[in-house]
Amino acid sequence: MPKIIVLPHPLLCPQGAQFEVNVGENLLACLLRQGIAIEHACEFQVACGTCHVYLRKGYDSILLPSPVEEAVLDQVWGLEPDSRLSCNVRIGQADLTVEIPKYSRNQ
Repeated sequence: MPKIIVLPHPLLCPQGAQFEVNVGENLLACLLRQGIAIEHACEFQVACGTCHVYLRKGYDSILLPSPVEEAVLDQVWGLEPDSRLSCNVRIGQADLTVEIPKYSRNQ
């Protein structure tokens, strides 16, 4: 089972987190299930950009972003090469290290 490692975030996950997930699960759903209340204003519709995360490790183990996701990512705060919308990420075989940005589009 792949492991998700969430780097510490001062408000959402001060101590960081680490947990196992199943291949194919949705990253945002996994984070929410662990009590990491990442914003998700569009409710998994890949439309708002508020669930933006950085995949610091394991980026190559997931499918590439869709054109719709790429268009939304162009509007997020702090876009980086490893940016993804967690609502559109399906867990692959490898472990993922996730960093939640300091700000979201709504903040």
